[in-house]
Amino acid sequence: MKNLITRALTGIIFVAVLVGAIYFHSYYFLAVFGLITGLSLWEFYGLVKHYENADIKRFVSSLGGAYLFAATFGYANGLVGGNIFLPYLLFLMYTMITELYDKASNPINNWALTLFGQIYCAGSFSLLNFITSVPNTPGEIVHIPYFALAIFVFVWVNDTGAYLVGSMLGKRRLFERISPKKSWEGFYGGLAFVLITSQIFAWFMPATNWYTWLGLAGTIVVFGTWGDLIESLMKRTLGVKDSGHVLPGHGGMLDRFDSVMMAIPAAYIYIELFIRN
Repeated sequence: MKNLITRALTGIIFVAVLVGAIYFHSYYFLAVFGLITGLSLWEFYGLVKHYENADIKRFVSSLGGAYLFAATFGYANGLVGGNIFLPYLLFLMYTMITELYDKASNPINNWALTLFGQIYCAGSFSLLNFITSVPNTPGEIVHIPYFALAIFVFVWVNDTGAYLVGSMLGKRRLFERISPKKSWEGFYGGLAFVLITSQIFAWFMPATNWYTWLGLAGTIVVFGTWGDLIESLMKRTLGVKDSGHVLPGHGGMLDRFDSVMMAIPAAYIYIELFIRN
């Protein structure tokens, strides 16, 4: 019972913070998701345990990813020019050069995992800035929260719908090698819930037509499911149950954002091709 209460309270706070960050103020969005990016990278680098001189490199790499998110925020909003990315390029160069001096047993592994973490975590979250921001007058932020909010809501609804339907009707395994509990029935159940939810967004935001919302919903469900499976494959490979323990009752940052980190780039591509064009 205590664990259930802890999980519920954590979930409520988690949702409130994220919805507030997306919806209410662009600088709150910057602060919250910049922190999420850094914490996700810190957790990822701790999970893969590839650094032989661990703490300082882990910190610098996590800070580098958080900087990429902040730099992308400024660039996407037209507050700064492309030079804002120069320090990040220096960080990437630092990542390559330091292996010359560390005498690590497998420098290629270090390079690969460092850069993978940057793409997987920092790259994905940074794309949120292009979803929420439309450059207008230089120095003026135009923050559009609806599509980013939809990504998170659709992922949450999909998780809930897939769990409910899969628990009651699940028989055919979706991807048994990686996630034995997931079923095709759960997948289609989650998809149905999300398609219905997308029409609520269409009702309140009629500037984007209803069938375009259906397409966005379907895209997020498919790629969000793949994102969940990718993190499951990573945890299975590393022999861990949870990616971390930063969120009581919910595991780690990667456990909470695994679906989102694959859904964000897919949603961005869809939005650019079918909504903003």
